[in-house]
Amino acid sequence: MDLGLKDKVALVLASSKGLGKAVALELAKEGAKVIICGTDEVALQLTKAEIEVIAPNHVAAIVCDLTDEKQRKNLVMESVKAFGNIQILVTNAGGPASGPFEQFNLEDWKNIYNALFLSAVDIIQQVLPTMKAKGYGRILTITSITLKQPADNLISSNAVRTSLLGLVKSLSNEVAAYGITVNNLMPGYTSTNRLEGLIEKNPKVNEVKETIPMKRFGKPSEFAGAAAFLLSERASYITGQSLAVDGGWIKGN
Repeated sequence: MDLGLKDKVALVLASSKGLGKAVALELAKEGAKVIICGTDEVALQLTKAEIEVIAPNHVAAIVCDLTDEKQRKNLVMESVKAFGNIQILVTNAGGPASGPFEQFNLEDWKNIYNALFLSAVDIIQQVLPTMKAKGYGRILTITSITLKQPADNLISSNAVRTSLLGLVKSLSNEVAAYGITVNNLMPGYTSTNRLEGLIEKNPKVNEVKETIPMKRFGKPSEFAGAAAFLLSERASYITGQSLAVDGGWIKGN
């Protein structure tokens, strides 16, 4: 199936590792020009080299701390310099620390809000005017299955990521007439380095498999496949939606 992504310019946030990396790889396979970013320069360059094998001259890597407003502005500016106007934006951010409500002070909440929500809002604001002017755009937020079914000991993520759901639905209605879609993907338990690290610290995390109807963790490539479809020409009439890629873990509708 031709997804119509060839030579589209895609900025994927927090993409040196994990699900962001998987999405960037998948878009590159489909022929998109991809800009990846992250704070770990070594990991970023390794990912860039991996994508170069798949799609030579179709990837740019930019070091960026998404919690820093100046670095976010520089990220968009350098992305446009690399490949031209951004047509596809995938917002993503690393998960905040786990813990109960009492563990987080007000400053912690401000930092979490900045990392998970404001970083996405800021970069959307920067790329949206051009998308509207060109009459085309794809915006996809990566959040979590905790939007639908809060997870124990993840109150900060449960609370703040929910605000992105409201943003997606509201913004999708505002920009649909401009040929721009805005959707959200909710990853379930997926075999990334982060999940492996959690299992290493607490082997009981591995028991979560028994609560997943498919009895296994997801593959990053499975998540990335769903992302590529929602960002494609084939999904041009899908907007304002939140799709769980969780092997059936969420119990509700």
